[in-house]
Amino acid sequence: MTEEFFSDPVMLQRLKVGPLAPYITKFAALLSEQGYAKSTTKGKIRLVADFSQWLRKQKVGIQDLDEQLVSNFLKHLQKHKHIYRGHPATLRVLLQQLRDAGVIPASAKKIDDNIFHLVKCDFAQYLVQERGLSRPTLLNYLPIARHFLSERFGRGSILLNELRPPDVTGFILRNAYTVSPGRAKLMTTALRIFFRFLYIRGEIPIDLSESVLSVADWRLSTLPKSLEQEQVECLLKSCDQNSSIGHRDYTILLLLARLGLRAGEVVAMTLDDIDWEAGELTIRGKGAQQDRLPIAHDVGEALATYLQHGRPPCSTRRVFIRMKAPRQGFSSSVAICNIVRRALARTELNPPRKGAHLLRHSLATRMLQKGASLSEIGDILRHQLPNTTEIYAKVDLEALRALAQPWPGGDV
Repeated sequence: MTEEFFSDPVMLQRLKVGPLAPYITKFAALLSEQGYAKSTTKGKIRLVADFSQWLRKQKVGIQDLDEQLVSNFLKHLQKHKHIYRGHPATLRVLLQQLRDAGVIPASAKKIDDNIFHLVKCDFAQYLVQERGLSRPTLLNYLPIARHFLSERFGRGSILLNELRPPDVTGFILRNAYTVSPGRAKLMTTALRIFFRFLYIRGEIPIDLSESVLSVADWRLSTLPKSLEQEQVECLLKSCDQNSSIGHRDYTILLLLARLGLRAGEVVAMTLDDIDWEAGELTIRGKGAQQDRLPIAHDVGEALATYLQHGRPPCSTRRVFIRMKAPRQGFSSSVAICNIVRRALARTELNPPRKGAHLLRHSLATRMLQKGASLSEIGDILRHQLPNTTEIYAKVDLEALRALAQPWPGGDV
């Protein structure tokens, strides 16, 4: 495998030195599978070869390999000004591969030594098993909890028993103004659940969920923001379908515009959710809800073309994949919202809201204009409660005119 990247006999000999030498070929294969470019893979292999030689000089065997040795090696590189931004991540991937193969023991690090472990594993398990939440909800909640811990503790150890109400209120006040009211409400909901989880586990001495401020976002206080049909079509046409990334983005925009999917539902889609024979798509929505929607002709055609020609080879079952290595599914719904924002920028559209929900609102508004009832719209959008759909009554101007009372003292 390494001969595919190096032809220099001296370099090939370097790859055979040190305790990591027997595992470099498998590491190179992993990098190729994850879609890294040849030049990038060569750089990562050179780093592992240097690490192996350094371990040999330190007289360290493979069984003693851990994060501390990686840190010491990176400090050695930094001292000689040979460290680059991607080096720590490359060596973390190497450690994980060796652990997965049983070559080195699992990490013995404590949870509070790893700022994200508590969220990624324990909190996620709590959300699924105790709260019964779906994967799309996890993709919204987990980054918020990680963001809080990262902002509060930085790169230091997590000392949960030091958390106090001012830490919570300060975080909300700093971040609530940077997002929409709806997103701010989601942030506070995620934080309440997270702090309740920490309190139940005994990680914090007081229940900080009571310190989470409420966000003023009254129901039905605003009109749903939407695009005209012509604007939606311009958005779709702005994608360059001659490129893999363009066709991926086009397919995602179609799912949002034609089926009214939420961003998290697009992120969570897997190959197993597509039933080609029945022409149906399984949607994993809020609260573990699952629905089956018919695949419109243009949506099915775009999906099939993307899967055949645009989706890069990889091991994940997710439908939509990052185009940059490592090849994997999107980490959160933010990536879908960014695709919408880029399309809006290309078409020079500047609506008040620019997230993925804009196309969901546009679909509902267009259905209402064509005579669909609120009940029918609720069925398409998969609302569990009828009153969730009530907001779209505010955009039915003709119906509202019939209800409007004459202004006192005005012309009859």
